[in-house]
Amino acid sequence: MTDIDLAEPFPELRELRRAVLQQDWPAIAGQFEGLTDPDDHEYAARVVADVKGAEEFLGRAAQREPGPLARTLYSARLVAAGWEARTALRAQYVNRAQFAAFHDHLRRAERVLIEVTAEDPANSTAWAQRIKTNRGLELGQNEARRRYDRLSRHVPHVYNAQAGMVQQFCPKWGGSVEKVHAFGLECLRSGPEGSLAALAIVEAHFEIAFHLEEGARTVYWRRTDVREEIEEAANRSVRHPAFRSGGYRAVTAHSHFALAYTLLGDRAAARPHFDAAGDHGAGVFWGYFFFDERSGYRSARAKAAKA
Repeated sequence: MTDIDLAEPFPELRELRRAVLQQDWPAIAGQFEGLTDPDDHEYAARVVADVKGAEEFLGRAAQREPGPLARTLYSARLVAAGWEARTALRAQYVNRAQFAAFHDHLRRAERVLIEVTAEDPANSTAWAQRIKTNRGLELGQNEARRRYDRLSRHVPHVYNAQAGMVQQFCPKWGGSVEKVHAFGLECLRSGPEGSLAALAIVEAHFEIAFHLEEGARTVYWRRTDVREEIEEAANRSVRHPAFRSGGYRAVTAHSHFALAYTLLGDRAAARPHFDAAGDHGAGVFWGYFFFDERSGYRSARAKAAKA
């Protein structure tokens, strides 16, 4: 199961990735200077983190460059490399060597991130990474919540931090259906209108449905309360006038709703979200419900276009 190319829709992020490959630190730092929105900053950091083999260059930059950016990006790459070593397989299929490499990368990242968040408590990208390391190192749900609340005191409603908490609270990471659903509703109802906070409840529904048997999934998506919460989430995010349609996560949001309405069986409601996401939609949640996320997205998009 592969994720989408996060940089593809955005020329400046393709340039950022090239700068990482060319080990051009001034160009990388220059790209981040203009990123004042926390979600855009975190998204760009993930583009950097996804560049395989970049940890050596970023590690040197982290030792040399002043300020928290280089250390944050280095840590993000370590976390990504750790998850690559672990693979996306269920825990019972991950061998000892893979777990050892996974935990080693996360511990190294955590040591750096502790320093960064102590020096810069409002560093939302670093806190989002610490929520990931918390999950991977199995430090527990209480510690994850503590980290999330620390971040929220400074920068509330960061999308990827909330997405990380959805993962932390879902059953596969020791949570429960009730806990992940409650957190999704908390984000939906407390987030400002037009924000990405509403996506947490959509992702919670994806996680809950994913663990059901095929027939039970169909029943789940027919539930009135599920439909109402998806509608509320859309109204409070992508349909709201305050929604940042030019933000890096706009494609993510529309791709989520395209999938949600596809699963609800409402192709007409899915169509505007396919139109907004265009060729750049799909993502890991599509892989939950289709054998191949990209072909599943294309097929569903073609059917919605005829609705």
